[in-house]
Amino acid sequence: MKKLRWPLLIAVLALAAISILLFSQKTDSLQPIDEPVVQPAEGGIYLEGLIGSFMRLNPLLDYYNEADRSVDRLIFNGMLRIDERGLPQPDLANSWGISRDGLIYNFSINPEAIWHDGQPVTSDDVIFTIQMMSADDSPVPDDLRQFWQQVEVNRLDEKTLQFKLPEPFAPFLDYLTFGLLPSHLLGDLTITEIINSPFNLQPVGTGPYQFDNLITEEGQITGVVLKAFKEYYSQGAYINQIAFRYYPDSEATYEAYKAGEIAGLADVTQEILPEVLKEQGLNLYTTRLPEMSLLYLNLDDPQVTFFQDVNIRKALMQGLNRQAMVDNLLDGQAILADGPIFPGTWAYYDGIDHYTYNPNQAISLLREAGFTLPASGGDIRTSEDGTALSFELYYADDEQHAALASAIQRDWASLGIRVSLTALPYDQLISEHLETRNYQAALVDLNLSRSPDPDPYPFWHQTQITSGQNYSKWDDRQASEYLEQARITTDLDERSRLYNNFQVRWSQELPAIPLFYPVYTYAVSSDVQGVSIGPIFDIPDRFNHATNWYLVTRRTSEEEAPSPTP
Repeated sequence: MKKLRWPLLIAVLALAAISILLFSQKTDSLQPIDEPVVQPAEGGIYLEGLIGSFMRLNPLLDYYNEADRSVDRLIFNGMLRIDERGLPQPDLANSWGISRDGLIYNFSINPEAIWHDGQPVTSDDVIFTIQMMSADDSPVPDDLRQFWQQVEVNRLDEKTLQFKLPEPFAPFLDYLTFGLLPSHLLGDLTITEIINSPFNLQPVGTGPYQFDNLITEEGQITGVVLKAFKEYYSQGAYINQIAFRYYPDSEATYEAYKAGEIAGLADVTQEILPEVLKEQGLNLYTTRLPEMSLLYLNLDDPQVTFFQDVNIRKALMQGLNRQAMVDNLLDGQAILADGPIFPGTWAYYDGIDHYTYNPNQAISLLREAGFTLPASGGDIRTSEDGTALSFELYYADDEQHAALASAIQRDWASLGIRVSLTALPYDQLISEHLETRNYQAALVDLNLSRSPDPDPYPFWHQTQITSGQNYSKWDDRQASEYLEQARITTDLDERSRLYNNFQVRWSQELPAIPLFYPVYTYAVSSDVQGVSIGPIFDIPDRFNHATNWYLVTRRTSEEEAPSPTP
């Protein structure tokens, strides 16, 4: 027995040691293992197809060329930029102050901001650009030129300047998003010389991308290449190069994508949307456009006095199957509208009346207003004095508006309302009928691009009835007071309250029939990461977050991973 004790003891100790070792290994296996974290990295080339043609890369000259504006958005900056909610944010200007009376604005320029040639951005650049916009022969729209002619601009020093307004104007900050031009390169040139300057073919800006080269084929400019500007004062871009190719229409851009020439389509129109939706590896991004389709009613036409009855207007609204129009005629590419201020913006108020398709309620309202179907027979409602619910509707002479007008005509006919349709060239519809108030009803598209501040004053204030854009001739003192005050106060909370009140009043009175807000869709290869889009105020706004896009990634441990960019 004594001889067996030592071998037994040794065996027990060995088993204990093995158990401890196995337990420790199991415990170690439960410890977290550093997983690599994928981070965006610099590199890659992104090619996008633009509809249109290359003209001049210059923010003073791109107002009427969307293709140029798209490229310029990456090359040039303004004093301010507008975020998705329509609020001004710092850009080249890093701070500003407003006097109590709303007449004086002082701005400071970011000391880190430099031009692509290394020169600092100064107050002189701002003053020079405004001088070019306000010149009598400036190529910008007349109203913009006249606006800047009324503003006094003073240089305080190299990095600060002051604006003096003739009267308080709260939307003023929106006007400071124009792209700056370098005075040290163009300051000695006239407008005519700038229009013909080589600068427009090799621009120098301040943006996250700088000009690299033009792509030419058989002597024609067919594209432009930009490269990341390494000294950019804000968040730098990940993608090394962004190149654009020009095509005549959306169908051509789609064919170029299928051929592997480009990785993005700047505009996915209704013509190509069904096919693009089937594409594997192509991501679609959709947002509301700064446009609104509506039906103007002439509230002061003696031949259609029934438009002055709010119940008639509400019946017209509830008698339209707008969702069916969007689904069947617009391929779902629109959002139903409830009022004149865009949803998703700081001024929008969701507490207004939201009208839905309700033909039975519409008929009840028409009856309350005294319009019934004749007992003797007939399908047109009339009042006791013999007034028939009948009027003429003007619309733009194109396929889409014709289809919408016909749908409107059918919906209202089912209520006992007779609508005769007249197609007109759009320019003629505006100049000869809306501007002269020589119409009864009109199907119109309002384009409010590059106007982030809602400022409904021009369209609905009493003073705009005769010579402004209050085409409905809506004469409502309460609504006008809200608009007057909101236009002169710089306090955002107070402005928001006033616009809320205005929207409530507008939705209750319905001076026009809101239809829908069109949407914009663009497509980018799934290889491109970090792409996002919010509400836009101009189609080039799709590049608002282009510095977040990336094609290349790197892997790092969590301990080494950099903090995410705010």
